[in-house]
Amino acid sequence: MVKIRDIKLGDFPLLLAPMEDVTDPPFRYVCKLMGADIMYTEFISSEGLIRDAAKSVKKLDFDEFERPIGIQIFGHDIESMVKAAQYAESAQPDVIDINYGCPVRKVVAKGAGSGIMNDIPKMVEMTAAVVKAVKLPVTVKTRLGYDEEHKEIVDIAERLQDVGIEALTIHGRTRPQRSSTPSDWTLIGEVKNNPRMRIPIFGNGDVIDPISAKYYKDNFGVDGLMIARGSYGNPWIFREIKHYFKTGELLPAPEINERILISTMQLQKSVEWKGEYRGITEIRKHWGDYFKGLSHFKPYRIKLMEAMTLDEVMSILAEIRSKYS
Repeated sequence: MVKIRDIKLGDFPLLLAPMEDVTDPPFRYVCKLMGADIMYTEFISSEGLIRDAAKSVKKLDFDEFERPIGIQIFGHDIESMVKAAQYAESAQPDVIDINYGCPVRKVVAKGAGSGIMNDIPKMVEMTAAVVKAVKLPVTVKTRLGYDEEHKEIVDIAERLQDVGIEALTIHGRTRPQRSSTPSDWTLIGEVKNNPRMRIPIFGNGDVIDPISAKYYKDNFGVDGLMIARGSYGNPWIFREIKHYFKTGELLPAPEINERILISTMQLQKSVEWKGEYRGITEIRKHWGDYFKGLSHFKPYRIKLMEAMTLDEVMSILAEIRSKYS
């Protein structure tokens, strides 16, 4: 049984990665339905949170159904991160997660996200301060290193564990690398197999289907997998991976009725949470993935991208159901 402190996550948990503009409560809801074992909020700016910026504060929202849930924060100033962690704790999540992995230039330029990997002593000091400031378990998500010449994750993992983190997720790329570069799990395996490590180690990077999931599970000894882009418009990935682990069989792609059922759940919750205009426009990024593989789908995708009201979208989904059933 893998645990973060007293939080039981099962024998080999599947984690939904925190992703900006993706892992909002509506999307997390459908991923939980499909078997995600622990999920994280979109990453939240520590500066925005302590200044009560509306966008940052709203990201603290979650439903009881989503538990266990982690709130992820990022920032470059230790004092601000401490205050943000305490603020996040007041929302009563299960875990506080620190983002040391974001590669976005404007974040890195301030020394936040993966930018802090260029200053490991500060990274350790910040982590220790957050751990001390809150009662909840603190976890970290990070990368292999600042760049190819500084892949120091084995040492970093020990030092972060020593100051009190209770789980570590490692993305198998360095700060400059993007998804076009295959992830390298070699050092993730080294961290997991380091006899000094006693906390759960989760691997992240290129887990896009059941076959890749089994490969990383079998070859690197990790305690669980974190899934990011493999979940886009595909909350079924959690169900599919668990079925494959259990039976060795690949489930068929979900039928059109289920695709429409689950995407409609996300749509309706998106509208409830954000209002009709934002709810409809912000779910647009998911439509292509929800209906991936359907022949001659482009005209319907264009309609979905242009629809401006909930009634319009529901009417288009009814057309799709009729066409592909």
